Amino acid sequence: MKIIYDGKEYACSFEFALDMVSGKWKGLILWYLQNETLRYGEIKKNLGKITQKMLTQTLRELEKNGLITRKVYPVVPPKVEYTITENGKKLIPIFAMLQEWGDDVGAQMGETLKCDFDVK
Repeated sequence: MKIIYDGKEYACSFEFALDMVSGKWKGLILWYLQNETLRYGEIKKNLGKITQKMLTQTLRELEKNGLITRKVYPVVPPKVEYTITENGKKLIPIFAMLQEWGDDVGAQMGETLKCDFDVK
């Protein structure tokens, strides 16, 4: 089925789905949020090498796409929390299968070490 979203036409729902989660950081952010609400600094700490600009941009895209919610508390200093939505949670089993695939194929192709973001 063709999908038109945010001014862009997708040839099929698979293309749409890939666009929603493509990029280096989107899947990891959703993976970290699967079990808990996190603040901006906690997400940044978990991701390590991501820049502030890239993290802010990625969080905005995930929020715009309805995969996370952002809650701002009216306090000083500002407190902002991010939570995965029901639509975001639907991706977690897919990401878990990707992780299993990575475990299997990674073990065949190279040395394996404990992953910093195994969330099972």
